[in-house]
Amino acid sequence: MVTPFFVIIVSIQIKIMNHPNPTLDQDQLASWMKQVKVTAAEAADFIRTELYKVKQEQIITKELNSLVSYVDKTAEEMIVKRLSEVLPAAGFITEEDTEDQTDSELIWIIDPLDGTSNFLHKIPHFAVSIALRYQGEMILGVVYDVMRSECFSAIKGQGAYMNGTKIKVSAVPELSEAMMATGFPYASSYDFKPLVDTLQYWFQHARGLRRFGAAALDLCFVAAGRIDAYYESKLHIWDIAAGVLIVEEAGGVVSDYFGGDTHKGGTQIVATNANLHDKVVAVLSQNFTQDTV
Repeated sequence: MVTPFFVIIVSIQIKIMNHPNPTLDQDQLASWMKQVKVTAAEAADFIRTELYKVKQEQIITKELNSLVSYVDKTAEEMIVKRLSEVLPAAGFITEEDTEDQTDSELIWIIDPLDGTSNFLHKIPHFAVSIALRYQGEMILGVVYDVMRSECFSAIKGQGAYMNGTKIKVSAVPELSEAMMATGFPYASSYDFKPLVDTLQYWFQHARGLRRFGAAALDLCFVAAGRIDAYYESKLHIWDIAAGVLIVEEAGGVVSDYFGGDTHKGGTQIVATNANLHDKVVAVLSQNFTQDTV
């Protein structure tokens, strides 16, 4: 039985402003971390209170099976307002287009409610994801689990933590012992044969397979050792920007389906412990091509 979760996820990249060779001020990072946790908790409170209030006529279909409501939009507005106060120079890439100032060197990347379909169906497993990017590198991340009060956090180079206790990916060495997680694309034109062939392989060779429905949370489960490997395609950068740093700081390995770094764009991702990464990539690259991911 899977324990339900509400989750808030936050990831930030930061630079020290107005310096020809910017370096990170650890005290400032620690201060921003505290402020982001407050922002996450506030957004979590709002999302929780709205869970049973959304009416069918308030749900908008953006594309096939991609839904949005006023909860997504309002949560995003709350987060953007607070983060604009924390770091006024930063721009934004947001799922719901609250702001779009992508010419800044510092970019917040925000998904106000990752797992909206879960939320709208009263399945308590979804997340808020925020990232701040500087020159393509994530350096601070927070994941706040609303119902369990688990706060995952990471500053680049300092490890990953949950409620102050250091976490790390699992040490599972073989696929036969691995608990896998994945997600399914919404696109009706998607070539499902490679996906189905891969699923069949896991059914026959892995310990188990889960589909939770919130990419950002899947990444954090890898970081905490709750699942051993996660992969998914047809994503967006806001789905994964927060979770990647937490996985890496927990000792995990992240790539695209072929072992490369195109995952940084968010379209496909593999996140595992170090023992399993090459083995998972080998299976995926055997079944998928760049055209079928």
